[in-house]
Amino acid sequence: MAGYRKLGRTSDQRKALIRNQVTNLLYHGKIVTTETRAKEVRKVAEGLIAMAVKERDNFETVKVTAKVARKDKDGKRVKEVVNGKKVTVYDEVEKEIKKDLPSRLHARRQMLKVLYNVTEVPTTLAGKKKNTKSVDMPAKLFDEIAPKYANRNGGYTRIVKIGQRKGDGAMEVVLELV
Repeated sequence: MAGYRKLGRTSDQRKALIRNQVTNLLYHGKIVTTETRAKEVRKVAEGLIAMAVKERDNFETVKVTAKVARKDKDGKRVKEVVNGKKVTVYDEVEKEIKKDLPSRLHARRQMLKVLYNVTEVPTTLAGKKKNTKSVDMPAKLFDEIAPKYANRNGGYTRIVKIGQRKGDGAMEVVLELV
């Protein structure tokens, strides 16, 4: 008996399917899929959430100074002429950042092995490409999902059967974060 379901796919297709569904589950909070796929996705997702819960407070805050380009009211960089050349003007800004300790950094890298990059696209038609932004999924796991499950020992997902699919009769389920 195998330790996992093959889902009728080659290994690279199966891994891509599971990565995609885990990413969507953690981003949206729930997905609709077949029962066998949901059981495989659940294993991976619960492992990632458990890792995030374990490492959620494992960081230190550090003050750093950074150079940031000065911008005008339209959001464009301010330039000034120095020795006959246009040069961007920079301001020094002090910021507090979270610096991961080694175990949390390792957990973040393990998560990045599984999770795909997510890009949020605005709903309005104007400037769809211009206003897109990338979502840091490990940060979402550490900052939003892990605190929710801090007092819970496993069982972070729920599978609810919703009936058979019309096309092939496969049992469809909703896989959601509890």
